Amino acid sequence: MEKTKTQSKVPVNGEPPFSKGESQNDVELVKYLNQKFNELKKEVAKVIVGQEAIIDQIIIAILSRGHCLLVGVPGLAKTLLVKTLADVLELKFSRIQFTPDLMPSDIIGTEIIEEDLSTGSKAFKFVRGPVFANMILADEVNRTPPKTQSALLEAMQEHKVTAAGTTYTLDEPFFVLATQNPIEHEGTYPLPEAQLDRFMFNVWLDYPSASEEMDIIKYTTSMYTPQLNITLKKEEIILLQDLVRRVPVADNVIDYTVSTVNKTRPANPNAPKYIKDWLSWGAGPRASQYLILGAKTNAILSGRYSPEIDDIKKVSKPVLRHRLLTNFNAEADGIKTIDIIEKLINE
Repeated sequence: MEKTKTQSKVPVNGEPPFSKGESQNDVELVKYLNQKFNELKKEVAKVIVGQEAIIDQIIIAILSRGHCLLVGVPGLAKTLLVKTLADVLELKFSRIQFTPDLMPSDIIGTEIIEEDLSTGSKAFKFVRGPVFANMILADEVNRTPPKTQSALLEAMQEHKVTAAGTTYTLDEPFFVLATQNPIEHEGTYPLPEAQLDRFMFNVWLDYPSASEEMDIIKYTTSMYTPQLNITLKKEEIILLQDLVRRVPVADNVIDYTVSTVNKTRPANPNAPKYIKDWLSWGAGPRASQYLILGAKTNAILSGRYSPEIDDIKKVSKPVLRHRLLTNFNAEADGIKTIDIIEKLINE
């Protein structure tokens, strides 16, 4: 990484905001990111007990300009985690509760007729919906019909929405964190593969350990009220997102990534036999892109300036979990997607 022209300078003593138009070494930016990353985790830990790996994955997705699908049973603080992150990052936050009667206009916004009392004239005015925010929590995203689910597609991919023939650009940074309950299927609409593929990570939340649950009970049944401090602001997040894009990647890491993703495709002659036996469809090129971006971010969050193959392996599960479609043979053999990913990256 080398000296480049950026929009801002690392604050002295970690104090924002950045000043614009000054040259700054990317190496110093990596050090600054490490400092802020540790501060951010300490702030989130005031509210969220445990879930460190989950928090790391969400931060990686945010800095990679990706979106996350959080999957877990009720009561694991998925919503609280997203809200806490929005608070410590000082981002505009919107929660959309997805229900069977939710309409696309409830997400994007709608036009209303507004009358000018002074002239008596009437005109249409666009009232922006909750998607016009920096961090969107799509709560129980699989509870609404596909027509409404698809209202998020353009926003997630293009960071724009279109209403009544007019296109509106969303404020940056913009990312969607959607939640889903894996054990309740009645009254739900499974996400189409096209929409699943737009999520960088599929993050699974598990039950807390016994000691973590004891801490949760102590904090949540007392008068404990944490005071959260802001660690990063919008301008800094955008700067660090640009930093991720500038991280160099060695050809052998890219070759490993593309080779791994290609092996997930049953039609590929180089795919292992278990892939042909257990998968109907493999991952597409977007998986390779997200593996590289996730590895870049994981590397600089670890204080390194270029990703290694181990960084690719670390983000393989959340990137590939929702992009591999198992067949009947896998189900009959008791094989899950995560088993196939582990077998693939351990070869």
